[in-house]
Amino acid sequence: MLATRAVEPELRSDRLALFDALVRHGGFSAAARALGIPQSSVSQQIAALEADVGEPLIDRSTRKLRLTEAGQSLALHARTVLDALESSRAALRNLSTVARGPLRLGASDTLATHLLPPVLAAFRVAHPHAELQLDNRPSPALAERVAARELDVAVVTLPLPGGTSADSLKQLPLCAQTDVVIAPPSHALASRKRITAAELTKHPLVLLDRTTGTRAWLERYFAQANVSARVVMEMSSLEVLKRLVSLGFGVSVVPDFSVRADVEAKQLITRPLVNAQRRMVGLVLPPSPSRIALSFVELARVTLRGV
Repeated sequence: MLATRAVEPELRSDRLALFDALVRHGGFSAAARALGIPQSSVSQQIAALEADVGEPLIDRSTRKLRLTEAGQSLALHARTVLDALESSRAALRNLSTVARGPLRLGASDTLATHLLPPVLAAFRVAHPHAELQLDNRPSPALAERVAARELDVAVVTLPLPGGTSADSLKQLPLCAQTDVVIAPPSHALASRKRITAAELTKHPLVLLDRTTGTRAWLERYFAQANVSARVVMEMSSLEVLKRLVSLGFGVSVVPDFSVRADVEAKQLITRPLVNAQRRMVGLVLPPSPSRIALSFVELARVTLRGV
């Protein structure tokens, strides 16, 4: 008879699994065959488990497998413990493939409206348990919020203005952005195939406000061309801007993907801008992005490929 220990028994999961197999298969030789190990190994591990527990688990006075009171008690709980361990292992494995929890995503109004809907739809299908939190701001402000760890990832227009804390972020290009001049179909610029900075600044301009990356980019463009723009209206909403341009209040410069429906409806015309720097839609992430942010990045890359 093994001496009963005063301390709590130690239960190793590998020995507990072998004991469970012994009970389920009804004997040492049957368990050994099922597990593909020598019968002597089964006997040694059960003996070691009995030493850990401090009680005999098997009644060895008979050839047929018979459990002691301690063995019966352990057998009742062994399967529950092993199932719980397997559930825990499965949950850990799933962490590598299933993103859960909140995704704090930033995107400008323009990108959220005209470019991201298919990405957001794909993310919802791929990660139904993830909570999406969308923050609408201009690209420079979003980059600052990612740098401050207030957002997990942001979809922005690149390049960002320099000299900010956003310089330390990871910047990943997604797809090209072509900026075009927009005007009503009846406008004088409709007769032009391409528009220069000098031609553009002869007309009143309706532009996004100075908090936006687009406005900063246009200011640099005009400065490099050594021309001055006559801005008659500025605002934060691209949709309002497009409506005012269609009504004849001025002309503007916007991403081409944001006005495709308006062009098809013959409410606006678009023309290329001469010598304009090519910009990109991209992602900004902190130096150590979360798993859910990386999952969004991969979905965005796949969904927007070829856009």
